[in-house]
Amino acid sequence: MIKTVSTTPFQDQKPGTSGLRKKVPVFAQVNYAENFIQSIFDSLEDFAGQTLVIGGDGRYYNREVIQKAIKMAAAAGFGKVMVGQGGILSTPAASNIIRKYKAFGGIILSASHNPGGPTEDFGIKYNIGNGGPAPEKITDAIFARSKVIDTYKIAEVADLDLDAIGTFDVAGMTVEVIDPVADYVELMEQLFDFPSIRALIASGVNVVIDSMGAVTGPYARQILETRLGAPEGSVRNAVPLPDFGGHHPDPNLVHAKELYDDVMSPDGPHFGAASDGDGDRNMIVGKGMFVTPSDSLAIIAANATVAPGYARGIAGIARSMPTSAAADRVAEKLKIGMYETPTGWKFFGNLLDAGKATVCGEESFGTGSDHVREKDGLWAVLFWLNIMAARNESVEEIVKSHWAEYGRNYYSRHDYEEVDSDAANLLIIALRDKLATLPGQSFGALKVATADDFAYHDPIDGSVSKNQGIRILFEGGSRVVFRLSGTGTSGATIRVYVERYEPDASRHAIDTQEALADLIAVADQISDLRKRTGRDKPTVIT
Repeated sequence: MIKTVSTTPFQDQKPGTSGLRKKVPVFAQVNYAENFIQSIFDSLEDFAGQTLVIGGDGRYYNREVIQKAIKMAAAAGFGKVMVGQGGILSTPAASNIIRKYKAFGGIILSASHNPGGPTEDFGIKYNIGNGGPAPEKITDAIFARSKVIDTYKIAEVADLDLDAIGTFDVAGMTVEVIDPVADYVELMEQLFDFPSIRALIASGVNVVIDSMGAVTGPYARQILETRLGAPEGSVRNAVPLPDFGGHHPDPNLVHAKELYDDVMSPDGPHFGAASDGDGDRNMIVGKGMFVTPSDSLAIIAANATVAPGYARGIAGIARSMPTSAAADRVAEKLKIGMYETPTGWKFFGNLLDAGKATVCGEESFGTGSDHVREKDGLWAVLFWLNIMAARNESVEEIVKSHWAEYGRNYYSRHDYEEVDSDAANLLIIALRDKLATLPGQSFGALKVATADDFAYHDPIDGSVSKNQGIRILFEGGSRVVFRLSGTGTSGATIRVYVERYEPDASRHAIDTQEALADLIAVADQISDLRKRTGRDKPTVIT
């Protein structure tokens, strides 16, 4: 019943910041997915008889790989697998399941905000027992194993009916097909003041959520429409589809423009939100106000105590290095810890586990807290609704009040996607070579104070992560950051982050790109980005 299959290693199975991501035809190669799953199991210890959680965002090839993973888990010696009905589990829901049921770990099948379909993106990520993404020591071990693997083991049994909730036997291992939504909804009800949010909606505040044909549809429907009383249809694109209904499931001003335009129209909703492919990202829009993810983190932290689950206050705030310093000013006022980490949610895990940080966020539309060990899109949406209900203010009023108190961090990210990998790497190398000579140089009115390649020294385990992004900091607090993204599947994505702090409230209504224009020009001047990439403008501006 347990079959050992001979295989040949693939040399391209290095996990990125969020697991292994490739195009579906790559994963569909004979033994490709099996090799990587076996490499995960071979890199772990002491899991015999333990529970493994498996689920995904419903994208194309999700069901096929779940069947493989279940059979291989049985062959590896796991005692139980918990899998979401239909193969569905949002990433934050999977993290919650791992934590709630004390599972050994979990396999999450997703390529997050990347498109889905027969020729689009797929991904496999391993999460450890705290519910968070595997740390680098594990992902490095998985990659090392994948380069030499010569066999994998799999149970020779029929496919499981993933649509039937219940308990089943697979080669002596228990498989429990669970309701993917129930445990997550229960957790949200513990954290937020549902009666107050229900009253806010009943008062006439029109709330819509665009699930973009992706995984959060069932979760958002159960919470917003069933529990909070929003009218049917308030959750748009609510059915998870293998190709996300043709949507690019990335909740930003480019791919969620229809929602943005609707909220900004005179008769549109008062509050709009969008989530991504696997449910861990969010976009918040209010009438007359788009909320940047950096501001969203700061405002949630500043108002955290209005939510029952955070009424005792927060221990600290963590943000990725490219995220704006808006949250730093909140931490300073609250006299709590502020932690700057590399990009990648796994870097928050140690801080959350140690009780150093309670809320955390990234500029790439990800916000979360210590309730799970992943970013959580619907959690952020509910937090905003809870803040609106508690303050009896609109999104625009809340944001402008925050700027008046803390100052505004003008902030933008310019993405250059699918750039030739060699050109992108040479650009970063050239920037590194300039770092020592930049301090003291002036570019118009901007004078460089410091320049470095960000390195993170984890205060909990002492590990060091180098080469996490080129930082150029100017006198007065402005800065430009360059880094290569680890979330794509083809070419390279160069991200350029631009930030200026403005304490003067009379200057808080300037257009963001106008407020940052001189910094954007200097970023190109220092990096020769246009010349090196052949691009005259970014693919996406957020």
